[in-house]
Amino acid sequence: MPAITKAPRTARRSTAASSTPASRAAVRHGRRRMIDPTTCERDYRPEEVEFMQALDLYKRASGRMFPTCSEVLEVLKSLGYRREIAAAR
Repeated sequence: MPAITKAPRTARRSTAASSTPASRAAVRHGRRRMIDPTTCERDYRPEEVEFMQALDLYKRASGRMFPTCSEVLEVLKSLGYRREIAAAR
């Protein structure tokens, strides 16, 4: 009787992970979903929408889904935000 061999554990896991509809769609289209503030429960101010879109653009350009605090600060500075120094008392 021939021996039955199983696929290595990592191969089974990656096959299972890539078989979800979302992962197949991401591979097929090569992109993530866009942020759509209109589907959220609250109304965003124009400055907030601008920031969300700039951060999403940065994430797409850099390929980093979770930017560091330094990278978020970089995005803020690119939008023109500057720290105000309080006047001396």
